[in-house]
Amino acid sequence: MKDKAGHDEVVRAFVYRTEKTGEWVTLRLLPALERTIEAGPCSDLTFITGPAGKPLTKESFGNQFRQWCNDAGVKKSAHGLRKLAATTAANNGATAAQLRSMFAWSNDRMASHYTRSADRVRLSLEASDLIAGTPAEQSIPAPRGKVRARARKDK
Repeated sequence: MKDKAGHDEVVRAFVYRTEKTGEWVTLRLLPALERTIEAGPCSDLTFITGPAGKPLTKESFGNQFRQWCNDAGVKKSAHGLRKLAATTAANNGATAAQLRSMFAWSNDRMASHYTRSADRVRLSLEASDLIAGTPAEQSIPAPRGKVRARARKDK
């Protein structure tokens, strides 16, 4: 990869092939993940191992992850973490194509779910600024002082 100045950039990444779709995924190793991996336990090609130092199956990993979450007082799962990552990426401006790549989704259905929710919030906030307009466009001045209540008509 090249950086913005065109120089070669060393990228520390995690590359894997998904079991479900067979798609290859490349994710940058963020500093928090690097520290976690360095803290171990790890084996030669496995970053997270079971108590015996052997690789975990996806089922045993899911069960172990839930146990770790419970021990930490967090009522979540590995899938919940995946949903959180997709939501965070979308809220921070990730496109549907970027989400598809990050999560190995084979179509836009799930990516659109996350970007649609994030876009709705962002666009609503931007649009509400358009309602206010400029001071010159605000034709009805705000009242100064007390405003009297209307007299009620008795029938």
